[in-house]
Amino acid sequence: MTSGGVQDGSSVPDEEWERFLRESEEGVPDAPKEPSARARIVTRRLREETGPPQGWRAPPPAPPRKRLRYVVGLLAAAALLFVALDPGRVTGWFDGDDGADAGPLATETGRPSAPPAGAAGQGTLQEPFRGSPAARWADGVAGIGVPAARATGWMGTAQVARALERTRDFLVASSLDPKVLRGARPSRAIAFVNPLQPKERESLDTSLASPSRTRNPLALFSRFDTDRVRLVGDVVKTRGRLTFREGERGALEVTSDVTYVYPVVRAEPGSDEVVRVIVRRETVVSWDDPARIDTEAGTFSVVRTSLDTTNAGCRTYTGFLTPAFGSAGRQDGPTADPYDRSRPVRDAAGAGGDAECGTATRS
Repeated sequence: MTSGGVQDGSSVPDEEWERFLRESEEGVPDAPKEPSARARIVTRRLREETGPPQGWRAPPPAPPRKRLRYVVGLLAAAALLFVALDPGRVTGWFDGDDGADAGPLATETGRPSAPPAGAAGQGTLQEPFRGSPAARWADGVAGIGVPAARATGWMGTAQVARALERTRDFLVASSLDPKVLRGARPSRAIAFVNPLQPKERESLDTSLASPSRTRNPLALFSRFDTDRVRLVGDVVKTRGRLTFREGERGALEVTSDVTYVYPVVRAEPGSDEVVRVIVRRETVVSWDDPARIDTEAGTFSVVRTSLDTTNAGCRTYTGFLTPAFGSAGRQDGPTADPYDRSRPVRDAAGAGGDAECGTATRS
């Protein structure tokens, strides 16, 4: 470029050149202006928003997902609180008739706070526990909970564990052994009782040979007269637990609180009316210190027993559990739920004791 406005060989009149310089400094009146960066941002934001404009002092709304999580968490907390306050009712929502579809119950570790949910129903040969809370109970020995051992009294931890195991073995031999259930002498169970305490063995022998109100073998043993009834299948449902503490003279005192459910029919061929006999026993035994009490290793002394039965015979002294069928069905004890393990055992002085005969709410 040269002076005088000459550029690349072409010339521009002086008047045009001066006007160009003036408009460059002052700007063209109608020329479009470039929007600022802030204006461009505001414009883009307005285009993206679909709702009404928000006040500049209003708090930002919570994202929908966070609100949903808050509501779900609140409802979950309320549901957990309801379950904690009334677990039996919630279980009943899913149990249907007997709760069998809800799956087996965990082993009992303490006394429940309420009876199990569910209505009463009639069992069948194919499903003898149908319509009963026992449908969700464990089979046989699996339903008897055993606590962790610890050194107690004269016994160390390993000795306590062994005593708990042998106490449970006694319950199997006295209340679950198929031969004993069919009327055989419970010899293996009797072998657990200390032979060096002769009155105990003598009392057991007398109760089996000549049962009576004061000497009732059903206080310890479950037996049926096979001339009258037969068991349905090989499964006995159980629910219960063992507990222990230090007893007199440093002995280990073990308490068993177990409910047994036995389905039976009449002994006649072709019988198909299934009824259930429910037996709840609380038995306290003492594993005595041989340094203080004459005792044979591996045996215990019976401290006391409590018995509560349903449809086992009322004020009968045959030495057998005696169920009734049909319209003759009459369940012993006052009106009560035989599956309610939240209450203490009601000692009816055996399945034929002095308690008033009545009707159970379900069987």
